[in-house]
Amino acid sequence: MSAELSILIFDENLVRAAIIEAGLREAGHAKVETVNQINGLVRRIEILQPDVIVVDLENPNRDQLEHVFQVSRSVRRPLAMFVDKSDGDTIRAAVEAGVSAYIVDGLRKDRVKPIVDMAITRFNAFHRLTQELEAARSQLAERKLVDKAKGILMKKRGLSEPEAYRLLQRSAMNENRRIADVAQGLISAADLLGDG
Repeated sequence: MSAELSILIFDENLVRAAIIEAGLREAGHAKVETVNQINGLVRRIEILQPDVIVVDLENPNRDQLEHVFQVSRSVRRPLAMFVDKSDGDTIRAAVEAGVSAYIVDGLRKDRVKPIVDMAITRFNAFHRLTQELEAARSQLAERKLVDKAKGILMKKRGLSEPEAYRLLQRSAMNENRRIADVAQGLISAADLLGDG
């Protein structure tokens, strides 16, 4: 991982924050900022724009956990979280909130860098999968539009399916638009005229 990463540490315990910071600095990370107050954490993240967030909650209460989970959902960055004790429900909530690495009873200086690296890798993998899923959903939605528009053309003009597709394709090229946009326009017009 690049030494140019900007890393924000959130830890109300100054001693534990120093352990995390020392582990990161020894690993070559120079851009490390520590925040010790949970109030205003999101604002600090907005100002600092860190590449990675490391949170140590020691023995977190429900409110602290929920606050960190809200941060994780909203900032969309790799987040590594250290806690001393946990249970299955909390772990599930952390994963659902997008926490990239959830480490129970494992805060040691020599473990900080590999855990941060893993959090970044998992975040990037999840982000890539999310983008691929969204692209697949978008393609499917566009395919449905094109199929519906072909159906309208086949019914109204008596065209075969390949002819209807070629007509949509030709219209898209002539209008310098995407075929899905032409299909949507045709469907909207048919709906307006009561032909959909």
